[in-house]
Amino acid sequence: MRVMAQIAMVMNLDKCIGCHACSVTCKQTWTNRRGMEYVWFNNVETRPGLGYPRRYSDQERWKGGWERDRRGRLKLKQGGRLKKLAEIFANPVLPTVDDYYEPWTYDYGNLQQAPLGDDYPVARPRSLLTGKPMDTVRWSANWDDNLGGTSERGDQDPIVQKMREQVGETVRFAFEQAFMFYLPRICEHCLNPACVASCPSGALYKRTEDGIVLVDQDRCRGWRQCVTACPYKKIYFNHRTGKAEKCTFCYPRVEVGLPTVCSETCPGRLRYLGVMLYDADRVTAAAETADDRDLYQAQLGVFLDPDDPEVARAAEASGIPYDWMQAARRSPVRKLICDYKVALPLHPEFRTLPMVWYIPPLSPVVEAIAESGHDGEDGDNLFGAIDALRIPVEYLAQLFTAGDVVPVRAALGRLAAMRAYMREVNLGTAPEEPSAQIEDMYRLLAIAKYEDRYVIPTAAMADAHALEEAALGSGCSVSDADAETGSLGENGPFGDDSGKKRRLPLISLEDFRGMRRRQTADREEEV
Repeated sequence: MRVMAQIAMVMNLDKCIGCHACSVTCKQTWTNRRGMEYVWFNNVETRPGLGYPRRYSDQERWKGGWERDRRGRLKLKQGGRLKKLAEIFANPVLPTVDDYYEPWTYDYGNLQQAPLGDDYPVARPRSLLTGKPMDTVRWSANWDDNLGGTSERGDQDPIVQKMREQVGETVRFAFEQAFMFYLPRICEHCLNPACVASCPSGALYKRTEDGIVLVDQDRCRGWRQCVTACPYKKIYFNHRTGKAEKCTFCYPRVEVGLPTVCSETCPGRLRYLGVMLYDADRVTAAAETADDRDLYQAQLGVFLDPDDPEVARAAEASGIPYDWMQAARRSPVRKLICDYKVALPLHPEFRTLPMVWYIPPLSPVVEAIAESGHDGEDGDNLFGAIDALRIPVEYLAQLFTAGDVVPVRAALGRLAAMRAYMREVNLGTAPEEPSAQIEDMYRLLAIAKYEDRYVIPTAAMADAHALEEAALGSGCSVSDADAETGSLGENGPFGDDSGKKRRLPLISLEDFRGMRRRQTADREEEV
């Protein structure tokens, strides 16, 4: 058993209102510069829809993720080393700007500087890539928002096409009229990332301390093999720097115990962050599971219980810090994934073992019952509707469990049971023996506080203190008095010929501490 820790995320799709606040704040924080105009580390898609980039989940076209060879071993779907070497200078399987969208702005100067007259000035769209005027805007990152254009392009959704093969044309149209939900997406920071394995220069790597997948900008050579290998298409090419960039899971914030920017700014409070322990020796075996529909259960088998004494001893032997073990025991993500089993992975058939999981939406089922004139919150009606509305369940199964409807129906059943039970509690008709697990799940999903939704241990804080002490220690020829005053001695390693003392620069650790204190104070003022 080789225990490793991973910061994971769960999103409750029942709470997403499609406001795109997470996308906008992520854009302003990480990709608001030249060369990244078309890039959205976080985007919110409307389902059914084509997604961003268009039809990204169609791996028969994009060749992303893993597949099993004849011997049952994993191999990249895009091909082996020889094939990648032959195509390294001209990769034929890459999304184009048309698959994403051509970013644009508007000629606002024409509005502001136009002279007075009888005509009305207009702001024409102008491309951010070429700087030239655009005739028409044909696509964007959220073109399918609120089912926009579904009547024309809905049948191009890869999941809808799979459903059409199984359930026919008639029920497909009935499904489109009855169901819609939002799907926020970020990098999955997978346990078995295909992007890391595909990079010829070794620029992509998965951090051992928290499992976050990053790109080393110094080593990246812009081969873009990672763009092809990522089945979620969450790695982008910066056409100004010639480097690959991706979601960093806001690791500077996570390292000091703060949630990601998308989590912090979400009005619906639908995101949860926590630590998951897993056995690294089981990852390959889980990804090599023969049947795609068994991959969900196989990934559950990879996760470890931090309350198990044997796991605790193995974690200590593997160097997992004590505060990380405590965070794993309090992790809301582990409760939603392993205990309550209401969270499901996105496209497990890609065999990357994603670590951003989703709670399927139940609201459309409730709305469908209410529109029929019945009580949408009644337990008997809810359970009957979940079993009867097979089209939404089939769609969710294609999205989260490789087509297996049993885990999806079970997750929706637990959510329905929670709603029915809490309704009885509010009406005073609850059973005499209360259900502690249902009440705990209700508190976590409905009224959880900030510290309950985000249980994030600080990363390597002890090492940071050691580095801080080393910078102020005798190895740098700094006396205790100089360290206290924040200046360097005359013979210090950074002293000049004049021997004039200079202020000791503060390291970034203190800056992040200050940021956390200010953010905590602001949050307390709001409360």
